[in-house]
Amino acid sequence: MPEVSRFLGILILMHFKEHNPPHFHVEYNEFRASLTIEPLTLTRMVTKPTPVT
Repeated sequence: MPEVSRFLGILILMHFKEHNPPHFHVEYNEFRASLTIEPLTLTRMVTKPTPVT
């Protein structure tokens, strides 16, 4: 996936010929999210489960 930006460990990624609606992906450590561009909306967020001790 092409990298649009990287700052403070946060990656902004976007495929230019991907499905609608237009959106971008954000990755930070174990966190992943997809956000639509217009209107700016969080469409999906994924995290790794934390083990309970």
